[in-house]
Amino acid sequence: MTGLRDSGLRNRRAVPLGAVPRESVDEFRRTVIEAVQDGWRLAAMFGMPHDDEAVLLTAVLADDARGELGATTTVVRERYPALTPDCPQAHAFEREIAEQCAVRPDGHPWLKPLRRHLPDHRPPARGDVVLDPAHHPFFRVEGAEVHEVAVGPVHAGIIEPGHFRFQAHGEDVLFLEIMLGYQHRGVERLLETAPRERAVHVAESIAGDTVIGHAGAACGAYEALARCRKTPRAQAIRGIALELERIANHVGDLGAIAGDVAFQPAAAAFGALRGECLNMLMTLSGNRTGRGLIRPGGVLWDLTDDMARELRARLERLREELELAASTMFGSASVQARLEGVGVVSAVKVAELGFVGPVARASEVPRDVRHDHPYGIFRFAHVPMTTAWAGDVHARTLVRWHEVRRSIEFAIEQLGALPRGNTMTACGALRPDELVVAMQEGWRGELVHVVVTGGRGEVRRHKVVDASFHNWAALALAMPGNQISDFPLCNKSFNLSYAGHDL
Repeated sequence: MTGLRDSGLRNRRAVPLGAVPRESVDEFRRTVIEAVQDGWRLAAMFGMPHDDEAVLLTAVLADDARGELGATTTVVRERYPALTPDCPQAHAFEREIAEQCAVRPDGHPWLKPLRRHLPDHRPPARGDVVLDPAHHPFFRVEGAEVHEVAVGPVHAGIIEPGHFRFQAHGEDVLFLEIMLGYQHRGVERLLETAPRERAVHVAESIAGDTVIGHAGAACGAYEALARCRKTPRAQAIRGIALELERIANHVGDLGAIAGDVAFQPAAAAFGALRGECLNMLMTLSGNRTGRGLIRPGGVLWDLTDDMARELRARLERLREELELAASTMFGSASVQARLEGVGVVSAVKVAELGFVGPVARASEVPRDVRHDHPYGIFRFAHVPMTTAWAGDVHARTLVRWHEVRRSIEFAIEQLGALPRGNTMTACGALRPDELVVAMQEGWRGELVHVVVTGGRGEVRRHKVVDASFHNWAALALAMPGNQISDFPLCNKSFNLSYAGHDL
């Protein structure tokens, strides 16, 4: 594990590719497994083309306690011994590598395609790597009166497709299997081939409710590779925008959770107040999603003193109205009884499988990129971390509410003390033969963009890991032991992204 620290890799600090260890397959496997056992976390793992039809595997690990990152690589061909039996955090990454690179992780306990529709640019299957999901039937529980309930992929609403297959005994859920990937868009290939000006638009489109999060992470990677330093004013505006995005989505989730338990006063109030959060993003960026605000080198929109005062006043009014709605919701014994004990995810499973964001924090695992791997304004301005201990729907709801309160305080503080200066600096060409990891705490949790450049400074690989990539497995773990009728409520307490997973 010493080699992981030697490269000097940190959040948004690019390093030469030569500084990243190249190990044998056995050494690579041992390094990752021992690091995770020692408290590191697998933040990303991916393959990329190498010489002579080989595949270069890269693992990026995070030591949250020390604020450090590490990376290691190895070269594989048709197969390699799977990490998953000894490192469950690798389970989804290795399934993705098998379907994208046609490399078989021998010994993987559940080698099914991660996505229903595979990218058109995938390599041909080699050996016994079967990529067709039709060859992998759903898991079944056998027994008297055990039945299946299939939900989706088409849902009754404006929502992307995803399939949920329940094994149930009466109303009691025994097992849940989730199949995603019905709308694979080839996001990573677009990020690797599009000009940088176009690639930022692609990053903004990874998940429509996480525009600021993904655009900030992608631009962070480009800026590190170009040695571009943003102005303090640009960093502050980016931080405000990120927290407004967090507030808007958390408030929307609070309203949806209230609606799922038929508590209409809070559902109506939170639903209306979410609109005000989106309107503040429109004041900041010109639209209600934040598109076009963040670009390499800073932000395209500035705030006048009058706009900053107006946003502060609106946030203060929003805070008062949210406090009233939240006290009504959390003060209701019937709401509390409906949320408690549903969809529990234990701290042990969070650590074992590497869950992130509010899902981890609701299980008393203090994991937040803003604190563990600070960047930009978060190196100087502190947002207190919110944790809960029960790991159930109630805990995840409480974490969202307290994060809303703390994000509002942060935004008000920053709007009252905006640094003077420009909002954009020049962002030149990317340095050749380097690797950078840009992490950001989106509202769902950790976002990771890993960019590898080639000899001319071109982007050879742009790997994206959305928080949903980690956390869909948490939803599958949370449902057994609950009733099928609990699924809408449990699902909303996670509110994961199909698009962020499918890419």
